[in-house]
Amino acid sequence: MSSSVPSSSSSRAAKAAARGLGRQPAASQRAGAPGVREQAAKATRDGILKAAIKVFAQHGYDGGSIEKISRAARSYDRMIYYYFGSKEGLFIEVLEETYRRFNEAESALVIDAAKPRQALRAVVQFMWGYYQKHPEFISLLNTENLHRGAHIAKSLRARDYSSEAIAVLARVLEAGAAQRIFRPDVSARDLYLMIAAMGYFYLSNRHTLSAFLGEALESAQALTRWEAFLIDAVQRTVART
Repeated sequence: MSSSVPSSSSSRAAKAAARGLGRQPAASQRAGAPGVREQAAKATRDGILKAAIKVFAQHGYDGGSIEKISRAARSYDRMIYYYFGSKEGLFIEVLEETYRRFNEAESALVIDAAKPRQALRAVVQFMWGYYQKHPEFISLLNTENLHRGAHIAKSLRARDYSSEAIAVLARVLEAGAAQRIFRPDVSARDLYLMIAAMGYFYLSNRHTLSAFLGEALESAQALTRWEAFLIDAVQRTVART
């Protein structure tokens, strides 16, 4: 009989140890839970922002309702208010995100300042190509201009994005001026506006212009022709005479 007591104690100890070991992974999972929640929250927020870009680009600010966005994001209206505060807050972040993406793409552009003409051509081609590949960029800017910039004016980051884009052109112009290829009096800001205006206006008004001019401005041939004209116009503007 005495020999059965240790056996029973050992059994209880073994079970307790087993229960303890079984709890360890759960405790570890609980420790890592905040990270999982943060990732889920980020995924939800990113999903809403992505859906909002599409909805606002398609329906504009007035037509892009909270309900449409939450439905497109497969989320809930309350989550939009939770992460962005309001429809306006969400739209401001949509505008900021579109500018951020533009800057991110431009920063990946490989530019050789030692060859100013080629570098300037690359910048022009990038901007023209980006507008074509991202029609939502133009649609969102058109919407915001209809509202006279009321929303983007409240952004705390808009100027940071514009300064980076202009800085790229400034470096190219400085390199060209140093080599006495470009005029030293050309403003990077003015040149940026020239490139943006000629590319943006063409694409944002291509439908009405096609009807007005009686030609398909969206055809591959027309787009290529305008790109060549745009590059030539920019090069002539900066060329040292």
